[in-house]
Amino acid sequence: MKAIRILLVEDNRILREGIAAMLKREKDVRLVAAAGGHENILALARRYRPRVVLLDLGVRNLNGTSLVAALTNAQPGIMVIGMGLLPTQRDIIESVQAGAAGFILKDASMADVLGTIRSVAGGTKVLPPSMAGSLFSHVIELALRKGKRRLAPVARMTKREREIIALIAEGLSNKEIAGRIGIATYTVKSHVHNILEKLALHSRLQIATMGHDDGPD
Repeated sequence: MKAIRILLVEDNRILREGIAAMLKREKDVRLVAAAGGHENILALARRYRPRVVLLDLGVRNLNGTSLVAALTNAQPGIMVIGMGLLPTQRDIIESVQAGAAGFILKDASMADVLGTIRSVAGGTKVLPPSMAGSLFSHVIELALRKGKRRLAPVARMTKREREIIALIAEGLSNKEIAGRIGIATYTVKSHVHNILEKLALHSRLQIATMGHDDGPD
C-alpha cells in the first residue's frame, strides 16, 4: 500500500515543524513538502502531487477559501483538510463549499489528525465531532422553521430519530449516544443514516452546506 503523500501549509514555524516531525514517524503517510505560506502553494502541489493538503486557513497573506478552491480545481483527486484554532460555522461551511474534504481543530490530538488524514485519503468527508453536531443541529432547526421543501421530511422522523438529533446537537458520538439511550452503536448508525436519507443528504458536510445555502429567514 502506497503511503499517503501530504503537503503541509502552516505559517507558525513551531507548529509546522511539530506536525512535520509527527507525520514523519508514521509509516503510512509521507510528508512531501512543508510550506509557511509565502511560497507558491499551487506550484508546490503541482510539483509534489500530494494526495492530501493540510492547510491552515488562517495563513497570513493567503485567502484560505480561495486556495482550497484553486487546489481542488487545479488537481482532480487532491483532498484538502482545513485547519483552524477557533473557526466559526461560516469558516467551516465556506471551506467545504470551496471543496475541502475535512477540517481539523488545531487543538486536536495527533491521533485525531492522523485519523482524519487517513479517512479523507480514503474518500470520507470529516468534521470534528463537536463541530459536526452543532452544524447538524443548525440545519435541523432551519428545516423545522421552513415549510414546503424540508418540513415534510423532518415531520416524518420518528421520536427516536428526533431524540438522536438532539443528542448529536450536544456533540455526542454514536457510541456516546448508544450509551445514553441504551441501544447498540450500530442501531444509532442506522438511525443517523435514516435521518440523512429523509433529508435527501449523504453526509454531515452536505447538511452543513445546505444550511448555509438556505441562509436566515
